[in-house]
Amino acid sequence: MNRFCLEGHIDAGGSLTLPANLGERCIYLVGGGLAIAERALEPTDMAVLEDGSDVVLSAGPEGADVMLGGGAPLEGPRHLNWNFVSSSRERIEEARTDWQEGRFAKVPGDEEEFIPLPG
Repeated sequence: MNRFCLEGHIDAGGSLTLPANLGERCIYLVGGGLAIAERALEPTDMAVLEDGSDVVLSAGPEGADVMLGGGAPLEGPRHLNWNFVSSSRERIEEARTDWQEGRFAKVPGDEEEFIPLPG
């Protein structure tokens, strides 16, 4: 099973069915209104769906801008440190060093600001 990350729009009053066979699934509501069964999401809410059944996403009267992700579970544990996620603690330390030493590309349109690593 593959993994997926999609950006999309559901028209006002429209719906989208996410089939159970997609594996793990999550929805992030970027803007608009969205309901999953009886649960209403607000913009910036993320919902992680339970395995085993199809799920219908229903857009509100303003439509819904969504990010959808999921697929086969990743193997092994993940480690998180600030904005860095990896299956290797060593790789996170390398990324922290690279960030401190300015080896990451600048964000287009925001080349001036540098956010230091948290204490």
